[in-house]
Amino acid sequence: MFRIVFGLTFLEHGTGKLLGFPFLPGLDKMPHGLFLFTGATELVGGALIVLGLFTRPVAFVLSGFMAFAYFMVHFPMGWFPATNYGEAAVLYCFAFLYISAAGPGDWALDRIARPSGERLGGVSAAA
Repeated sequence: MFRIVFGLTFLEHGTGKLLGFPFLPGLDKMPHGLFLFTGATELVGGALIVLGLFTRPVAFVLSGFMAFAYFMVHFPMGWFPATNYGEAAVLYCFAFLYISAAGPGDWALDRIARPSGERLGGVSAAA
């Protein structure tokens, strides 16, 4: 459930940027190329996290993406996330880092494609 909720809320940022729903104020200040890149990353990354597809690598990349966003956008306004509006970036960063370490959980397409006792390459974990 944790992965799905964080994926959906992250996906919402992408739909807000690229599809206009929900309306996100202040986007007119963002450069257009950055706007498209971040929107696509949030849309595709959020969808993959929700589905539980390529969960570990996607979550790791998104964690780095959010750390970069915090230091490029929020950190110049001050150190503390509560005062520089960077709380969401910090929370997403560490939530995605946790998901990359913990894995997708049982409700994931990663689990359907590869049963729980099987590693990459088809070698059983019991072997």
